[in-house]
Amino acid sequence: MIPFVYHPDYVTPLPEGHRFPMPKFGILRDLLIDDGVATAEQFHEPVKATREQLELVHASEYVDAFVSGSLDRDAVRRIGLPWSEGLVNRTITAVGGTIRTAELALEHGLACNTAGGTHHAHHDFGSGFCILNDLAVAAREMLRRGLVQQVLIIDLDVHQGDGTAAVFANDARVFTWSVHCEKNFPARKVPSDLDTPLAVGVGDGAYLEVLSATLPEVLERVEPDLVMYDAGVDVHVDDKLGKLELSDAGLLARDRYVLESCRGHGIPVACVIGGGYHADHEVLARRHSTVHRAAAAVLAEEARVRV
Repeated sequence: MIPFVYHPDYVTPLPEGHRFPMPKFGILRDLLIDDGVATAEQFHEPVKATREQLELVHASEYVDAFVSGSLDRDAVRRIGLPWSEGLVNRTITAVGGTIRTAELALEHGLACNTAGGTHHAHHDFGSGFCILNDLAVAAREMLRRGLVQQVLIIDLDVHQGDGTAAVFANDARVFTWSVHCEKNFPARKVPSDLDTPLAVGVGDGAYLEVLSATLPEVLERVEPDLVMYDAGVDVHVDDKLGKLELSDAGLLARDRYVLESCRGHGIPVACVIGGGYHADHEVLARRHSTVHRAAAAVLAEEARVRV
């Protein structure tokens, strides 16, 4: 059974009417069980990331200011989330969740978090609802332990992964690839190792064509020991912040293609859910579950082939 990662602390209260869809994480976990995609036993509960792990990526002064609640007003405004002790606990737990997902991927070949993808968090500041960069911390932690020598981050969130790109700008051990809407946040993009900017409204066909034309070359070029996959669903046609207009079928085809391609090369994949925004949190959670359903389907197909 594919391992999934979840912690109840992925959800913490926000002010009424806040536009970040915090409840989606808990709804996603319940939905996967209710729909028979997973059993409760498949979920692994992570521990919080340690201070040592966070500082593999983030400045000590920045971590101190966030944990203590002493970030200045401009820094908090740039993040877009009001500070609270609950938010600190939630953020550090979610980073721990992606670390655990990477560990499980290396052990089982494939694992999925039910949170993660905070790719706008930089070394010493947060941005765009991203405070600490879980992808970057998990990648550096796997490298620090010597579990991998080369990591590939495939970022298919609709927004360019500027924070992740900045963190690894001078680290050849991590290759960053971002496929995103060109005319979208962030306004000032930090070059990834490979950026694939797309026009507004490309839709399923053109999107999947670009993906299938590029991913095989990237896998051959990088030869990663681990892929960290940001399966953001803000590329969806009904997403509040996305502009690429993928359908439900397009999302599923995207995720299956990425997972099948990596698995076909024998590369472990750690998945995070990335961005997604919709007023109906049930609808949004179902959309986020696409990568988990794709992962289950890929493993089921592999089992049929072996038989």
